[in-house]
Amino acid sequence: MAAFIPSEIKLQVDSILETIVYLYTESRRVTKEVARRADLTGPQLTVLKVLEGVGDLSLSELSERIRAQNSTVTGIIDRMEREGLVVRARSTEDRRVVHIQLTEKGARIAREIAVEPMEVFRSALESLSAGEMRDLLKILTKIAQRVQGIVKRDVGAADKGPKERAP
Repeated sequence: MAAFIPSEIKLQVDSILETIVYLYTESRRVTKEVARRADLTGPQLTVLKVLEGVGDLSLSELSERIRAQNSTVTGIIDRMEREGLVVRARSTEDRRVVHIQLTEKGARIAREIAVEPMEVFRSALESLSAGEMRDLLKILTKIAQRVQGIVKRDVGAADKGPKERAP
């Protein structure tokens, strides 16, 4: 049975939850619409923009960056490779590691996509002061870690949560 929550706190919690749901929903909506215009799926758009921003990544690194299982990312990369958007290239340092690289076609499409959900959020966050950003990061990290603990306890397998970063 849930503990009694005073009504003013419940209203604040409900408002926070509505805001989180809005941000998540809006991110997905923008991703889907921008991806559709480029004849991509949302996950393909995300992969293109991540690789454009940070360069070649191993499958594991890419999976961690986009918060997806390796098996899911493998399927996404298989389709992208068939469409000529990415290639797999063995690492010269460790032959067991395969890096995902944008092809010229993939890089061109990534460059042509000007608006991307993370950029929308980045722009909105830049309107905050340094102190507000620090506070927001601290609060969001605390919430994410708590959610991770609850999921691990109640569901059994939790994905790696965000790591707290220095401001």
